[in-house]
Amino acid sequence: MTLGPQTILVGSVVLVGVLHTMVPDHWLPLAIIARQQKWSRVQVALAALQAGAGHVFSTLVIAALVWALGAETAKHSARVVDTASSICLVVFGLWTAASAWQESDHVHMETEAQTSSSSERKRRITLLLILGSSPMVEGIPAFFAASKYGIRLLLGMAAAFSISTIVTYVALCVLSTVGLQRFRLASLGRYGEVLSGVMIAVVGLVFWLWGNR
Repeated sequence: MTLGPQTILVGSVVLVGVLHTMVPDHWLPLAIIARQQKWSRVQVALAALQAGAGHVFSTLVIAALVWALGAETAKHSARVVDTASSICLVVFGLWTAASAWQESDHVHMETEAQTSSSSERKRRITLLLILGSSPMVEGIPAFFAASKYGIRLLLGMAAAFSISTIVTYVALCVLSTVGLQRFRLASLGRYGEVLSGVMIAVVGLVFWLWGNR
């Protein structure tokens, strides 16, 4: 059986979407926060769904720029956004660590709970925006190559990429969070969230430096 070029193009965006989403800087920060905040599996899945949808949207926007600005310009724009996302992860991690350190010194339980709840909402929104804004640069050439086959193939590729990426995103986040929750760090006490922020900053730094090699 010989596969046609259209089938190969669809398969390529599915494969690249899955492999790209498996890179730790996409799902690990969310899993760390989910473990620290003791999210349920439903909460983790919903957060991963939002981040995955944002990731898909940013990628398809960059793919659309292939025709508006040209392939090279679009790729450069995607790399800039990807680098910015890594830098934002570093900043986010340090912000989380600093906020947690400050909150650990609060004396009044009620004030601490209110501040913690407010900070948690802010961190969740910020993290989802950062993770959702990172496009899949590797898949752009496939969309560019598919342009000569018409809009139906492009829509099919977009749908296949969206489904495979979001499903992978949700599965990885839920499974990794469950795995992290098996580790007990009781000896770290109130500084667990500080260390979580540091870990996220390290992840962002590693992939920032890796992306600029």
